[in-house]
Amino acid sequence: SSGYKIEMLNNGISPLKGEEPGLEDLIKKVRSDGKFESTSDFSKIRDLDAVTLAIQTPFKDKGELEPDFGALEEGIRQIGKYLNEGILVVLESTITPGTTKNFAADILKEESGLIPGEDFALAHAPERVMVGRLIRNIREHDRIVGGINKESTDRAVELYTPVLTRGKIIAMDSTAAEVTKTAENTFRDLQIAAINELALYCEAMRINVYDVRTGIDSLKGDGITRAILYPGAGVGGHCLTKDTYHLERGVKISGSTLDYPADSPSLYVLARKINDLMPQHMYNLTNEGLTSIGKKFNGSKIALLGWAFINNSDDTRNTPSEPYLDMLEKDGARVTIHDPYVSQDGSLKISQDLEESIKGADAIVIFTGHKQYLNVKASAIKKLSGHKHPVIIDGRNVIDPEAFIKEGFVYKGIGRGDKNYHEICNK
Repeated sequence: SSGYKIEMLNNGISPLKGEEPGLEDLIKKVRSDGKFESTSDFSKIRDLDAVTLAIQTPFKDKGELEPDFGALEEGIRQIGKYLNEGILVVLESTITPGTTKNFAADILKEESGLIPGEDFALAHAPERVMVGRLIRNIREHDRIVGGINKESTDRAVELYTPVLTRGKIIAMDSTAAEVTKTAENTFRDLQIAAINELALYCEAMRINVYDVRTGIDSLKGDGITRAILYPGAGVGGHCLTKDTYHLERGVKISGSTLDYPADSPSLYVLARKINDLMPQHMYNLTNEGLTSIGKKFNGSKIALLGWAFINNSDDTRNTPSEPYLDMLEKDGARVTIHDPYVSQDGSLKISQDLEESIKGADAIVIFTGHKQYLNVKASAIKKLSGHKHPVIIDGRNVIDPEAFIKEGFVYKGIGRGDKNYHEICNK
């Protein structure tokens, strides 16, 4: 289904619709210089000195810690069929700790008849990029590299060193590299969960979480690291939504005893559940807003702004907007979806006409912090809605609450306990 991307790449065109500074120019340059070719022909592996593999690794069942390695296994098998002695194989996918040494090594040996670590090198070098910063992240971030033995690590270091302009190579064992990647994403998820729960506390205490955040972040000095992030409508993407479970599974399949109470929930899994709760909280805020103007979800029009999981991108993987949409539709709401970067997601049609999406809406709900939403005018939005007291829900802190409250809106925002209980202005 993504074969069209091969043709686009070979024509020097980026298949990504979101904003990726430098990517389009780089693709054009390496194509014109004859240094880049895109293909689906795995047999060309026979001509290579190194092959890297980056394939999604979702979970079938997070509760049972059962991953879906179907696509990863197929990719590894295809590589194994065409391996030559001396080649370097690198897994860049985020994977359960132990996967490179065991799962991948076993499949490659089975398909090729070659011995991993002896006849060919095998390593893990997890990608560490964020949407919207691909080129910069690849060049400037430190690169974690771990082989199944010293020879494999050395080969991988040799491969990645020329790519970096500012970052450095950090070499380690392949399992340590796998833990590093899953743990850094798990820790980021934990940080987000901490501020999301704090935002809920601030709403309950009728104070502004952003004031509190500023205060916490002001404490600086030697040995002081707060690294406090921002609350939001939910966490999406391919990585943070499942890497906690890869880390948990790594411990489970290691066969070793974990000195932690068996009946106590993992801190990391609790954090994951808090972040998964945020679309439900957005639903609750929307319900409160509609109730305050005497309306219910059934029959109300909701303008959902933002389908991509991250701002200024077309990446919709595991978007938190989806569970929110499901809740609205279950309750009989009429929903229009707008996203300036996404026109379709599967069978779901998404509008790129903001005015048309908002027209007649009882509630406008901002789920993604796209730059196009930063300067929306309260008066213009109210006129388009056609209602005296439309509801606006801000899940990313992109609008000025006071400007909308003064225009007669019912405002609700994540962490904005100082504004969520305002009197309705009869303008």
